Formats: sequence, structure tokens, C-alpha cells
Amino acid sequence: MRQVPTVKLLIGGEFIESTTTEWRDIVNPATQEVLARVPMATVAEVDAAVAAGQAAFQTWRHTPIGVRARIFLKYQQLIRENMKEVAAILTAEQGKTLADAEGDIFRGLEVVEHAANIGSLQMGELANNVATGVDTYTLQQPLGVCAGITPFNFPAMIPLWMFPMAIACGNTFVLKPSEQDPMSTMRLVELAIEAGIPPGVLNVVHGGEQVVNAICDHPQIKAVSFVGSTRVGTHVYQRATLSGKRVQCMMGAKNHAIVLPDAHKEQTLNNLLGAAFGAAGQRCMAVSVAVLVGEAQAWLPELVQRAKTLTVGNGASSGTDVGPVISCAAKDRVESLIAQGEAEGAKLELDGRLPALPGALKEGNFVGPTIFSGVKPGMAVYEQEIFGPVLCVAAAATLDEAIAFINANPNGNGTSIFTQSGAAARRFQEEIDVGQVGINVPIPVPVPLFSFTGSRASKLGDLGPYGKQVVLFYTQTKTITERWFDDSSVSSGVNTTISLK
Repeated sequence: MRQVPTVKLLIGGEFIESTTTEWRDIVNPATQEVLARVPMATVAEVDAAVAAGQAAFQTWRHTPIGVRARIFLKYQQLIRENMKEVAAILTAEQGKTLADAEGDIFRGLEVVEHAANIGSLQMGELANNVATGVDTYTLQQPLGVCAGITPFNFPAMIPLWMFPMAIACGNTFVLKPSEQDPMSTMRLVELAIEAGIPPGVLNVVHGGEQVVNAICDHPQIKAVSFVGSTRVGTHVYQRATLSGKRVQCMMGAKNHAIVLPDAHKEQTLNNLLGAAFGAAGQRCMAVSVAVLVGEAQAWLPELVQRAKTLTVGNGASSGTDVGPVISCAAKDRVESLIAQGEAEGAKLELDGRLPALPGALKEGNFVGPTIFSGVKPGMAVYEQEIFGPVLCVAAAATLDEAIAFINANPNGNGTSIFTQSGAAARRFQEEIDVGQVGINVPIPVPVPLFSFTGSRASKLGDLGPYGKQVVLFYTQTKTITERWFDDSSVSSGVNTTISLK
């Protein structure tokens, strides 16, 4: 029997073996090969990770900005040098294609580069002479130990959204990666240590609900960042805020794309397919609903035909367009929702269940591109986030009808419009009640100069990941009002008013 490696914890600068008795297999979703075993850490190990972070914070918080910035300059260099290695690990454990895995890493790398600019991002404000001889200024000071809980679908990008910005701001960090695919995350953590992050500043624990609850409850953790499902995110937000923590939760979605008849047809169809079926639909920003307006409804047959040309297979193989979903349970859920969609009256234009695959992949968690038409509110395929390669197509007579359709959905992560009309695009961006808007851009995730701004049921917490908002999330604003006296300015008598005159 082959001995598989074990994934380590990182506590106080040391990669250590967990003492837990509970382990989980990390499985290649394309082949069912067991790649490694990950521990479900004990509460004592979570406590040890937090204690290491708390001890390291006492010195790290005073580390000069330039020193912090140079660590992340080194880190981005190491990520670039090791990108193909990390991408291969990511594809093996998560399933997405190698090209998409490199994209996953690159979008995280952009945030690391942004963290290297912390000197200009963490500046306070100054007002001189707000009253006679009085100045007021602010400091953006770190909070202490912060924590991040990340999902399986972006095991590189989302951890890199979290710990680089938190640490660059002077905090220490406890990261809990997804227990389904932590190996690529851990390789990025190793590179972070190599870049010079001191012992205890970054710690990693693995686990499920028990570890999540321990993070939410721990009195020394000051802030929690979460990306994942609405069910777990709601639990994390409620539990962690009750413990007095700052919390940001990016959660579920049902992202719509409106297609107007004047859109560039070739570009629009290709963009819809890429955004719906890339990463096997396992993106919180995937386009899962296309709203075809007016004459654009005639494009449906061509959309279906193009989807049939996509290649389903192992993400590690060249030419693959759609890899497997993450687990057997995920595959069963997607297939169950497809069956339910048919039963509820949606028309199955393309059925991706049981795709033809060679023998080595027959046990993999594969679902091919699937398209429904005639989808309406109330149907399970519309109401639920399928998180698989399933595109729902709805029809609208006008742009206003399409906008009203989207605004009636409770989620607000992302939305797009495809058109060549500036007037239509401007009306859309003004009237749509969704946090992130794309105009002829299918997945409108902003670059790190801006913040991820999902809204409504897709987000809990006021401040989003990365960009300017996350600096506010990971720091406490301290306001100082000061006056210095010389002999000529000293007043006589007691002033009992609130004025600073």
C-alpha cells in the first residue's frame, strides 16, 4: 500500500505534524487518486496557532513599513518563479485546467504586489490648526491576530487575498484553507516563509466545523475574513460578530448576464461559455444565468452548438476546457439539480451528465456543459447556486424587464451586460442593484487597486477584500488631537466649555 504524505500545520514558524486522530483524504477529482491526508486540527492546536500569532504581534506591529514591503516584493518574485509548480499541484487537487490554475495564482499575485505598496496604502490624515494651535491626525494601526477561512474553488487566489494584506498592515494571521485542496495553499505558505515572514506572523491550521468555530470564538482573534457558501458564511458572521470580531463574508451568488440584440455576437457567445463553464462552473463569479433580450433569443441554438465543442477531461491534459467538479458529492448534487430542473419544466437544451471519457477518467467527478432554457424564478436551478457547469437561459422582452428580473434575485455578487449601446450600458449600471458590474466583461472581478464589492445576500460585512477597503478592515483608525503650548499662548482661568478655541 502506497504511503501518502500528510499535510502539516504551521505554528510559530514550524511546519508540524498534527496530533489529531481525525484525518481526511485529499483526492484528485479527475482520477480519484489519493494525493495526501489532511488533519482536522484540534482546538489546542488552534489555540497554539493564535498564541504564536499573539506573541509575534508584539514585535511585528512595530516593524517598519519598508521592511514589510520588501518581504512582499520578495514574495511576488518567488510566486512568479514557482508558478508552474504551484499550478500543477492546484490542478491535481482541485481539477481546474493548468491554464486556469495559473490564472488563479496570478490574480492572487496581483494582491501580493499591492501589499508591497503598503507604505502609501496605510497612510493616515492630518488637519493643521483645526483650532488655535491644535492639530488633528489619524493613524491606521494594526488590530492584532486576524484569521481567514478560504474555499476550495480558489486555493491560491483567495488565501492571497487575505494574509498578505493583513500582514502588510502589521497584523499576524491564522489561515484555515479548504480541507479539500490545501496542498497548493501550503506551497504558497512555504514561499511566504522563504520570502521572510517571521515566525508566528503567519500560521496555518486545517479542519472543518470544529476549527471554524474555534476561530470564531477565540478571544484573541480580532477579525475574520471568509469566502465560501452562504450557509457557512452566515454562520461565521453571526458567531464571530457575537464574539466581538470584525467580520467580512463573501458568500453565494447567482450571477446574470444580459445580452442585447446589438451585442457583438461572436464575442458575446464566447464570453458566456467561458464564464459559465470555466473552472467547471465552480466560481462565485461564474455567469450562471444568461438573460437574452428580444431578438437575441434567436442566438440560443448557436450557444448550445458552441458548448458542445468544449472538451471535458483532466485539467492536467492539454486541450481540456472543462475539468471535474471537486468531489463525488458535488457531482451528485449537480446531477440532482439537473434532473430537478427537467422535472420543474425547464427545457434541457444540452445535457452534460455522463460525458464520454476514456477509461482512466471514468471514475472522475465529471459533468459536461449543460444548458437549460425557459428558466423561471421558483425553479431549483434558478433559486440555488448550482456551482457546476450549468447555464440557465431566461428570456426578456426589453432591457428594463431584464434589469427588473435581476434585481428581484436576492444575490448581488456580479452581473454583466453585452451591448454596443452606451446609453443601454449606462442605464444598466445605474439601475442594477448588484455590487460588481461588467460592461462587455463577463466576470467583473476588479483589480486590487479597487475592492471586491459584492452586495445584498452575497455579502455580510461592510468592507470587501483587498484594495482600499481591506486596509480599513485590517486596521483601527486612531484619531489624535494635540496642542503644544508656549508661554505666550497659555490662557488664564478654567475653561468649562467643550470648545477648543
